[in-house]
Amino acid sequence: MLCVVSVLASLELTVTHLALPAIDADLRPSATQLLWIVDVYAFLLAGSTLALGALGDRIGRRRLLMIGAGAYGVLSALAAYAPTPELLIAARALLGVAGATLMPSAFALAATMFRDARQRAVALGIVVASVAGGTAVGPLVGGALLERFWWGSVFLLGAPVMVLILVLGPVLLPEHRAARSAPIDLLSVGLSLAAVLPLVWGLKEIVADGVGAAALGAVVAGLVVGVVFVARQRSLADPVVDVRLFRDPAFSVIVATLTLGIFVLWAANYYVAQYLQLVQDLDPLEAGLWTAPSAFGVIAGSLLAPRLTRRIRPGVVIGAGLTVSMVGFVLLTQLTATSGLGLVVAGSVTVSAGLGPLMALATDQVVGAAPPERAGAAAALSSMAPQLGGALGIAVLGSVVAAVFRSADTGADTLGAAVASAEDPAVLAAAREAFTDGIAVAATVSAVLVSALAISVVTLSARRDSVVPTHRPRGRSA
Repeated sequence: MLCVVSVLASLELTVTHLALPAIDADLRPSATQLLWIVDVYAFLLAGSTLALGALGDRIGRRRLLMIGAGAYGVLSALAAYAPTPELLIAARALLGVAGATLMPSAFALAATMFRDARQRAVALGIVVASVAGGTAVGPLVGGALLERFWWGSVFLLGAPVMVLILVLGPVLLPEHRAARSAPIDLLSVGLSLAAVLPLVWGLKEIVADGVGAAALGAVVAGLVVGVVFVARQRSLADPVVDVRLFRDPAFSVIVATLTLGIFVLWAANYYVAQYLQLVQDLDPLEAGLWTAPSAFGVIAGSLLAPRLTRRIRPGVVIGAGLTVSMVGFVLLTQLTATSGLGLVVAGSVTVSAGLGPLMALATDQVVGAAPPERAGAAAALSSMAPQLGGALGIAVLGSVVAAVFRSADTGADTLGAAVASAEDPAVLAAAREAFTDGIAVAATVSAVLVSALAISVVTLSARRDSVVPTHRPRGRSA
C-alpha cells in the first residue's frame, strides 16, 4: 500500500511531460503558463512537505495520508477536465500540496510500523525504490495513454488508485501520532513556504534563462527566510523541524550527503535527457525508454543496500555506492556527439545504481535519528532535502553545461536553438559536440564531488558504529 502511494506521488513529477504538446494544442497556454503547468506541482510539493510532515505527527500519519489521498483523487479529476490553463495550473498547484502528504506519510508509517532497525531499513529501501519506479514509468505510462486517449487521461491515472487507498488504508495501515504535542506553529509553516518556494523557483529560472535579477533575488530571499525559519525552530519547545538534530555532525553529514547525492543525480538526468533528444535525435518517448534503465538502477541499489548492512556498516555501503557512482560519471565524461547509446545508458545506470544505497540508507538514518513522535517531520526533511538538492544540481551543473556550450561560439544560446535553426550539417555537428563537451565538464565535477562524499562518509563511519546513531527515547520531546 505504501509503495503504491509513493509510486503515484513521484509519477506525477514526470507523467505530464509528454502531454504538453496536446495541452498546448487544446488549451493554448502562453509559454509562461506552459512552464507553470509543469513546475507548479514540484514547487508546492517541496514547499508544503515540512509543514505537512509535522502536521501528520500531530493528527496521525494515516489520517493525513487518507486526507491527502482523497484530495489527490478529486484534484486529479479537476486537472483532467480543466477547461483553461489557469484552472489547470491551480489544480496542479493543489495537487502538489496533496502530494506533499503522501511521501512523508509513507516514509513515517514505514518507519513506525517496523521498529527493528534492519526491518525499517528494508522497508524504507522498498519505498525509496517505489519512488524511483514512479519517476521511471511516468513518461512510459504517459506515452501509452496519449496514444489512445486525450491529454487529461494522464491525470486520471491516480484517481481510481486513490479510491482504493481510501478503502483499504484504514484496514491495512495502523495509525501513529505523537502522544502529546502542541498545535503546529502557523508562523513556522508560513516561513517554510516562504523559504522553499522562492528558492526552488529562482533555481529553476536560473537554469531556464541564466542568472537574472529576479531569479537571483528569489534565491537570496529564500535563503534569508530560511535562516529566520531555523531561528524560529530553535526558539520553540515543539518545533516543526528539530534543528538541534544538526548538532550531531554525523546527522549533518548524512543529510548533506543525501542532498548532494540527488544534486548530481538530477543534474545527470537533466543533461542526459537533452543528450538523447538533441544529440541522438530521439523523440521524447524513445528518450524515456532509454532513460528508464537508470531509474531501475536506483531501484536495484535501494533494495540491495539494506541486505548489505547486515554485514557491513551503513556508512561503508554508502561510500562504496558513491564510488560506483563515480565510475559512472567517469563513463559519462567519455560521451561524444557520435557515441552510441550503450555508453550513455551504461554511465547513467552505473551512476544511479551507486546512488541507490545512499537514497535508501540515508533516508533510514535521517528518519531513525528522530524520536518516534517526530517521525513525520523527519520523513518530511528526508523528502524535501533531495528536492532542494536536485533543483540546485540542475541549476548549477546545468549552467556549467550551458556555459561550456556558449563558450564554443556556436551562434546559439542553447543546443535546442542550434538544432532548430542550423541549416549547415557541419555547424549542427559542432554545436552537438560543444554540448557533449559541457557534459564532460559537469560529469567531471560530479565525479570529484561524489568521491569527496565517499571519503567523508567512510571516514566518519570508521569512527562510529553507524553514520547516525539510532534514536534513543528521551523523557521529553525536543
